Amino acid sequence: MIFVGLDWAEAHHDLAVMDAEGAVLARARVPEGIEGVARMHALVAEHAEAPEEVVVGIELDRGLLVGALVAAGYGVYAVNPLAVARYRERHAVSGAKSDPGDAKVLADLVRTDRHNHRPIAGDSELAEAVKVLARAHQSAIWSRQRQLNALRSALREYYPAALEAFGTDLGSGDALAVLAIAPTPDLGRRLSRSKIASALRHGGRQRNVEARATAIQAALRAEHLQAPAVLAGAYGAVCRSAVTMLGAYNVEVAALEEALGEGFDQHPDAKIVRSLPGLGTVLGARVLSEFGDDRARYANPKSRKNYAGTSPITKASGRSRVVLARFARNRRLADACERWAFCSLTHSRGARAYYDELRARNKTHHQALRQLANRWVGILHGCLDHSALYDEITAWPATAQQAA
Repeated sequence: MIFVGLDWAEAHHDLAVMDAEGAVLARARVPEGIEGVARMHALVAEHAEAPEEVVVGIELDRGLLVGALVAAGYGVYAVNPLAVARYRERHAVSGAKSDPGDAKVLADLVRTDRHNHRPIAGDSELAEAVKVLARAHQSAIWSRQRQLNALRSALREYYPAALEAFGTDLGSGDALAVLAIAPTPDLGRRLSRSKIASALRHGGRQRNVEARATAIQAALRAEHLQAPAVLAGAYGAVCRSAVTMLGAYNVEVAALEEALGEGFDQHPDAKIVRSLPGLGTVLGARVLSEFGDDRARYANPKSRKNYAGTSPITKASGRSRVVLARFARNRRLADACERWAFCSLTHSRGARAYYDELRARNKTHHQALRQLANRWVGILHGCLDHSALYDEITAWPATAQQAA
């Protein structure tokens, strides 16, 4: 067996080859791309007769480079950079760090401690494709929300009438359509009811158009503090730009959601995932893709819960013992699981009873949701492990008995 540490970068990669006794057999810096991968394979071939004899440690779990390593038949371990930093500190306290040094650390880590880490999961190409779409869709939503927050902050500075007119619906089609034609208070006060109604129809409203137009006109013409005309004009340009970007985000989010749904529907596990209460197309796709579809990736429900970040951690020392939520976790998966738990409250009697029980034990709303999410992850693991659809009685037998 030989052990390869690969410290990757955008333009080049440093690697160190080590034998089972810890002796460094070779060091090299290879360029990015086909040439670099070919040189790395040639260097490894000088010390190993078969790909099965090669174990690679790298701080990356996806991408073309990782795909090339997996395709070559190497055993590839994606090690969290935080774990690599702690391992480095085990052997050097000076604080020194270099790319060749990190390559050696990675090789040494997979040589001695790979049993504490997991190899790259063998997820299907379809699962990877759904993950790409799910993450792009979620990132677009987050970016849209940041833009919406910036617009709200700007309106507070010069256009309080718009905030009064639209309130929490600032990102709606009504608000964007009206702000597009009246980005300043002066233009807003001049809008006729027919003009507002036309904008509302253009924004997608089909019902109660006249009543909504009357209410918006009254709010825009109400008395408010005013900013200087020059400042209001500058903010108006900012508002118009924000409205344009929000409109574009809305279009792209809808397009990504459609593509995500098409990809998710093709996955063989989609039917099982959708059978669980609270999981629709978007949340189901996020949960499935972030967990991956490699059945051998999680040894038991506990390991799946640990990866999701829903299971708590315990810090115990002497007489002190504290149970805390996990800080280091997959943020996208943790967000999806918490939303899943919340949505399940109105779709599962067992989930609702479990949540109410936790709240009765003085758990906060978020603590109860996190614990409920932890329970759902275990149920999901059982469904996938047995290729079975969700069953309320099997998942929550105590609640079923009480109902009977």
